Amino acid sequence: MEDEFIVALDLSDMTHDLGFDVVGPYATVAEGREAIARHRPDAAILDVQLADGEVFPLADLLIQLDVPIIFHSGHADTTSLLARYPAARSANKPCTSELIASYLVQATSHQF
Repeated sequence: MEDEFIVALDLSDMTHDLGFDVVGPYATVAEGREAIARHRPDAAILDVQLADGEVFPLADLLIQLDVPIIFHSGHADTTSLLARYPAARSANKPCTSELIASYLVQATSHQF
């Protein structure tokens, strides 16, 4: 979930290079809901502020489905995010792609 095209493209490329199948990116909560209805993802990288509002309703749905989430945002307080989503990982923008990659590998390591 990312509404900035260049950031979304970079995350998609990095995720694909790690060997993951990439679904998305999606720029809105509505698009994310539709995607999840079609296919439960193994993990999700979420920007907090999307084109149609905050990602929290989608994050709540992903947690209910036991999908690991990684927040990647410049608009959120990591302490607050982790208080609300203790199993999540959070990286403030800007950060290295290596940090997001390590979070993604950690989040999905039990699935493989």
